[in-house]
Amino acid sequence: MTRIIYYYQTFCGLDKILVRNTPVTHIHLSSLHFGLDENYQQYIHLNDSSPYDSKFVDVWKDIEKADTFGIKNLLMVGGAGGGYVSLFSNYVVYYNLLYGLIKSKPFIKGVDLDIEETVDINNVKKLINDLVKDFGEDFIISMAPIESSLQEDNSGMGGFCYKTLLNSKEGKYIKYFNTQFYSDYSLNAYDKVITNGYDPKMIVMGTINPDVFDTVLDVHKKYGEKFGGVYLWEYTFAKPDGYSWAKQIQDIINPGLFIIFLRYLYLFGR
Repeated sequence: MTRIIYYYQTFCGLDKILVRNTPVTHIHLSSLHFGLDENYQQYIHLNDSSPYDSKFVDVWKDIEKADTFGIKNLLMVGGAGGGYVSLFSNYVVYYNLLYGLIKSKPFIKGVDLDIEETVDINNVKKLINDLVKDFGEDFIISMAPIESSLQEDNSGMGGFCYKTLLNSKEGKYIKYFNTQFYSDYSLNAYDKVITNGYDPKMIVMGTINPDVFDTVLDVHKKYGEKFGGVYLWEYTFAKPDGYSWAKQIQDIINPGLFIIFLRYLYLFGR
């Protein structure tokens, strides 16, 4: 399956995409962090507040409704705001907070591990193993490296090599890489990742700029059904709206017969 993913952090409502036959396949709700409050009590936060705060009632209603339309909902953990240094500093306590949140929201189908702090790869492996043990092998685990961390086998922002992690016994549980192609959104950049030994079915091409249709077309022409998909950071940046943008991507990666006919005329009718 070629994925069409939105990260969702600016909570503006999802009505546009909560429709029958929505082109959106996944929503990554962003983002979870861990830390200590003013009383030195451990917390889990969705952005800057408890995920159980009443301010998020409508957010959770939308995410639950998305599940009924076949959209896979994941919780993004970390990102630019961090979270993993805290998580691994008192792992049992913080992991139990994460576990409790996921158990309380049965419409959450996975987690996206966006590690942008230096951590021990063995701690990442433990986290993956615990998630699989507690939620099963069908629970979706994705990760969000920057493009250069997959183009070369060096230490990424997390301080570990993703190729090493993927080739470990825990690597089989990683369903896909939501790769940050922010500095070079091109076929050439995608090719470099694949040439380095990654399965294109696992590589989702991430963007912060919604105007990527030409590049997506180029990548899909080359990789077809093997193309892992596209994500946009974030939903509120979709133009002209969340449904229309995703539908344009869907028409590229899953074109109907009429679209294929038009492409044929364009390529061979000149």
